[in-house]
Amino acid sequence: MTARLLRAEWTKLRTVRGWMAGLAASSLLVLGLGLLFAAGGHSSCSQGPVEVPCPTPPLSRDGRAVEDRFFFVSRSLDGDGGITARVTAMNGQIRLPDATPGVRNVVSGVVPWAKAGIMVKESTKQGAAYAAVMVTGAHGVRMQHDFTEDVAGSAGGAPRWLRLTRTGETITGEESPDGRRWTTVGTARLTGLAHRVRIGLFAASPGDVRVVRNPLGGSASASRFTEVTATMDEVTVRGAGTGGTWSRDDIGVELGPDGNPHHPGAFVGNGGTFALTGTGDIAPDTSNGRIEHALTGVLIALVVVVAVMVSFATAEYRRGLIRTTLLAGPRRGRMAVAKAVVAGAATFAFALPATAVTPPLARGILRGNGVFTLPVGTLTEVRVVVGVAALLAVAAVLAVALGLLFRRGAAAAVAAITALVVPYVLATASILPDEVSRWLLRLTPAAGFAVQQSIPEYAHVIGHYAPAAGYFPLPPWAGFAVLCAYAVVALGLAAYRLERRDA
Repeated sequence: MTARLLRAEWTKLRTVRGWMAGLAASSLLVLGLGLLFAAGGHSSCSQGPVEVPCPTPPLSRDGRAVEDRFFFVSRSLDGDGGITARVTAMNGQIRLPDATPGVRNVVSGVVPWAKAGIMVKESTKQGAAYAAVMVTGAHGVRMQHDFTEDVAGSAGGAPRWLRLTRTGETITGEESPDGRRWTTVGTARLTGLAHRVRIGLFAASPGDVRVVRNPLGGSASASRFTEVTATMDEVTVRGAGTGGTWSRDDIGVELGPDGNPHHPGAFVGNGGTFALTGTGDIAPDTSNGRIEHALTGVLIALVVVVAVMVSFATAEYRRGLIRTTLLAGPRRGRMAVAKAVVAGAATFAFALPATAVTPPLARGILRGNGVFTLPVGTLTEVRVVVGVAALLAVAAVLAVALGLLFRRGAAAAVAAITALVVPYVLATASILPDEVSRWLLRLTPAAGFAVQQSIPEYAHVIGHYAPAAGYFPLPPWAGFAVLCAYAVVALGLAAYRLERRDA
C-alpha cells in the first residue's frame, strides 16, 4: 500500500461534504446525547419528609469508592502485635418480600458472603486501610484487604480459629481447626500504615441479591436487607497499647429521621464469649453511575458512521466510476485496504475528541444534580475514552469491507447494523436470558462494546453480573479483539473478491 493510494482515498472522502458532515454529526451525537443524559440525571434522598442530597460513598486511600459498613469491636494497637479468636457459630436473618401487606417477611439464614472474624484497620473512619481474616457464610475462610483484594483459605466454616499478626506494614492471616495447627491464608502489605491502628472483631452481612426472570427470559435484580450474628471466643490480643477497654463502633451506620441508627449493629459480651451482630459490606462500590454511562450516544453515532462508510465504499459502484479507480490502481486488494485505513483513521480522528471531553463534562453536570459517578483509575479512563473511539473506527472498517463485498449500500448497511447493533441491544435490554446474552457478546462483533466497561466483576462481591447490568463476558481488550477479527476477515474477503472478480 502506497501513500498515493491513501492520499487518493482520503481525497475522495474529504471532498464529499455529506460524508464529512456525517462524521462530524457522529461526533456531536456522542457529545450531545452524553450531556443530555447527564442533564436528565437527578438524585435526592429523604430525611423523613425532607428531601436532602444523597451522601457520597466513602473513598479508599487509592480514591476508589467503597462500601464500608460493619460492626467493629476493637482496641488500639501501637506497632507490632496481633489478635487470635475462634468463630464458633454464625446465624442471621434475611428480609424477603412481604407475603401479606404490612407483615414483615423475615426468615432465618446467612447469605453466602456474610462475614465475621478479626481485623486490623488504620482507623474507624470509613475507607481507612484494613486487613481481615474471616469466616463467610458459604465461601469458607478468606483473607481480604483494602476492599478489592481477596484470598481463599480452607472451604470450612465455623467453628474456626483465626489469627492476624502485624509486623510493620505487613499483616499475616492464619487459620486453624483446633488452635494448634496453623495454616497461612495470606499476607497483605498496607503501605504507609500508621503506627497506631485498631485491632479487633467484626461482623458484616451484604444485601441478599435475588434475580427475577421476566416472561421473555430476561432478568432484573433486587437487593434486600440481611444481618449476621457471629459468636466468638478464645479472644486474645497482644501488642503495645492493647490493654484498654473494647471500643464499639457501628461503622457506616445510617441515621433515621429521628436521629437513631437505622438497622444498628450490636455487641454482647459474656465472660470470654462475644456475640457481634452486623450488616452491610466491606467491598468496592459497584452500585453507582459509571464513566461509560456518559457515552450513551455511541450507539447512535455508530449507526451514522456505518451509513457514511457504506456510502463511501459503494459510491464508485453506484456512480459507475469503479473501473476508472481500478485502472488507476491495478492492485485491487491494496485499494480496499487503503479505503478501510482512511475510513478508520478519519472516524477515529472525529470520535476521539468527543469521547475525551464528554465524560468529564457529564460528570460535572451529574455532580451538580446530586448524582455520584464511580471514580476509576487514569489508565481505565484512558482505555474507555480511546477504546470507544477505536470501536467506532473499527466499525467504520467493517462497514467499508461489507460495502465492498455487497456493492449495494442498503444491503451492506443492514448487514453491519445486524452484526453490531442488534446483538448489543438484545443482550443489554433484559430481553434474553443472561447466558444467551453473554454468548451474543462473545461470538458477534458486538463483543467490541466490552472495551467501555470500567468496573470489573469482583468474585467476593454479590452482584448481578450480566450484560443488562453493564458487565461483559469478555475482558475489554479481548472483546475489542473479536470485533477487530471480524473486520479483518471481512476486509480480506472484500480484497479477495476485488482481485478475483470484475468490477
